[in-house]
Amino acid sequence: MSTSRPAASAATALLPPLGWLRGYSGAWLRGDLVAGVTLAAYALPVALAYATLAGLPPQVGVYGYMLGGLGYALLGSSRHLAIGPTSAISLMVAANVGVMAGGDAARYAEIASLAAFTIALLCVISWALRLSVLVKLISDSILIGFKAGAGITIAVTQLPSLFGVAGGGQNVIERLTKLAGQLPGLHPTTLFVGLTGLALLVAGGRALPGRPVALGVVVLSILAASLFGLAGHGVVITGSIPAGLPEIGLPSLRLSDVEGIVPLAAGCLLLAYIEGVSAARSFAEKHGYALNPRQEFLGIGAANLMAGLGHGYPVAGGLSQSAVAEKAGSRTPLALVFASATLAFCLLFLTGLLANLPKATLAAVVLTAVAGLIDVRALARLWRVSRVDFAAAAVALIGVLLLGILQGILLAALASVLMMLVRASRPHVAFLGRVPGTSRYSDVARHPENEPIPGVLAFRPDGSLLYVNADNVMEAVLARLATQPPGGIRLVVCDLSASPHMDLPAVGMLHKLHATLAAQGIRLLATGAHGGVRDLLRRDGIADLLGGIGRDSTLEGALDEAAAAR
Repeated sequence: MSTSRPAASAATALLPPLGWLRGYSGAWLRGDLVAGVTLAAYALPVALAYATLAGLPPQVGVYGYMLGGLGYALLGSSRHLAIGPTSAISLMVAANVGVMAGGDAARYAEIASLAAFTIALLCVISWALRLSVLVKLISDSILIGFKAGAGITIAVTQLPSLFGVAGGGQNVIERLTKLAGQLPGLHPTTLFVGLTGLALLVAGGRALPGRPVALGVVVLSILAASLFGLAGHGVVITGSIPAGLPEIGLPSLRLSDVEGIVPLAAGCLLLAYIEGVSAARSFAEKHGYALNPRQEFLGIGAANLMAGLGHGYPVAGGLSQSAVAEKAGSRTPLALVFASATLAFCLLFLTGLLANLPKATLAAVVLTAVAGLIDVRALARLWRVSRVDFAAAAVALIGVLLLGILQGILLAALASVLMMLVRASRPHVAFLGRVPGTSRYSDVARHPENEPIPGVLAFRPDGSLLYVNADNVMEAVLARLATQPPGGIRLVVCDLSASPHMDLPAVGMLHKLHATLAAQGIRLLATGAHGGVRDLLRRDGIADLLGGIGRDSTLEGALDEAAAAR
């Protein structure tokens, strides 16, 4: 029994359906079915729009939703995450695959499909190496700025379709400049169709939250285009969409055939994982089940493998589509299976109805979908609460606007790491005084009323002591010591209670500090060290020099001992 339980647990972790199917209730079936159909109704117009944004035939976006959902349902650990093309990944594909394809439309589609396969491969590698911890290096502040930059970039790419002009340009500034020059030649009917669709989407989203409003707007625009012959009046329409399910097959290209495919896939994976896990975690907390961040690599990998097999392009989990399914009553990933079946039915029998869909309507769908990426309130809060975090968000936002989505997310990741290193390199060093009337000690900078400790300089680094900050801590202590009267300090006490970790360069700093103080006739003691830090100091041999580093050592005890020694 004892060996079978861990084996069963491991199997359930690797194949999550073994867990949720075992406890599946028949009462959930209706909710999953309704949620699946509702998700398909939401996904259909969005998938068409995002595929167009990616520079691919509209039906390719539907393939991603249909097949990606099936792959994630098999290996994903979230019971509510919905998988499909996303706006940011679609723009990332459009911005990078075009250069790789060299103007060849068939090669363009093959490279986009190869990117999905490459993501699947990278997911397996990331799962094996347990790289989920590395994604946490990207801070929420950076993510807010990145999303805002991505939202603005995507919105700017859709404005030409909304105005009925050609557009163009490589970045936001160039696109806006070209758009401004083309505005005198805008197409009034196209603009009317786009603005009408935009108004209906906004009003419908507010009046009917969680409902497939976009599908209703798409149906209305198709009816209007058919009744009034809008295509004959210069309104660009989607055109004929091939009926039938996608052909399943392996990529015709190899990784070595396409220069730059791995960086593109890595950027897509980073974005997909961050966005997907963030959304999945929020639903897991709401519904009280555990999410396995490491398993999410396999879920995303399976989704992209399936999308690639169907000649689709990279897919990811998203908050908006997941919220649609959850509000409609989804309880398990079976909702994704029902959504896939519904989309398959649409591909088989309903594609002819989409031929008269105006592209201005698709632009309106994208614009409303990405509006949530630009969180002005979150940016304002960063400005109000922490200017450092706001600066980090601004770096990510500007990086995306000027460099593009792929380079922007890489810059965001680099900025997160640098911000973390800068903060770690400058820990606050609290110099301690006695809280009046007590035996407790706290930072005199925050509490000037604290009583100084006669003949003693007590300090507490507020953070782990590492190679990036050890010298700064020592410099702060020596600078403080230099402000004291000559001979006034006979004891320096390092309170390590706020330093859970320490590395060898930090131990070396304590050696140097001990030697420097000893040359002035000053003793150095350390107190409050955590277990791992005590072990390190003892192995190094410096523990005895610092007073023994016992587990019960406290600042108060060190001061009493020093007083008794005098």
